[in-house]
Amino acid sequence: MSPAHPHLVWDWNGTLLNDLCLVVTATNAAFASVGGPSVTSEEHRTRFRRPIADYYAEVLGKAVDDEAFGRLDRIFHDAYRTGLTTCELAADAQTAMASWEGSQSLLSMWFHEELVPTVHTYGLTGRFIRVDGLRATVGGGRKAESLERHLAELGVDGSSVVLIGDSIDDADAALAVGGRAALYTGGFTDPARLRASGHPVADTLTDAVALATGKVSSAGT
Repeated sequence: MSPAHPHLVWDWNGTLLNDLCLVVTATNAAFASVGGPSVTSEEHRTRFRRPIADYYAEVLGKAVDDEAFGRLDRIFHDAYRTGLTTCELAADAQTAMASWEGSQSLLSMWFHEELVPTVHTYGLTGRFIRVDGLRATVGGGRKAESLERHLAELGVDGSSVVLIGDSIDDADAALAVGGRAALYTGGFTDPARLRASGHPVADTLTDAVALATGKVSSAGT
């Protein structure tokens, strides 16, 4: 990666927030509501993708239309809210954020009205010049359009951005705005899938920041 990116965009779920176990539990609650199978954390990391309706359809073995996904998404989020207080930040999240010398913001595909107070609860509000979540009633879509809006609100050019996240969708979003991504193996995606993507990959958030700054050429290999 080229050095000296002036702005860093963080992903939240599965990146700064260590919520994989809760996400799998909530996903299984959604599947169980329609008589579907349960998945393990490793199965989830191997199969998860966006749009999430496509992932659900694969696991359930049947098409999931907008109406069906809306119902499953509500069940998922009800279960997720119930367990949220059990989640902690990633082990080195604070250290990683402190190691970035430029501006930072947060962009999540979780609901905005729930994200903002949660970020405040973890004492992170002052870290970010902007926090954006999903401003919709149903989630599950791709991140690229949300990133474009996020940067427009910031007045930041996409070519000056690096995004740290845990999914291929995070990397796709960064590329869509002309930016770059450093991918973290501790979240929702199997590390082998991340490494196969060709993007820089790190096993810790601190190493991901080092990749973003150009201080190392590769990590997590």
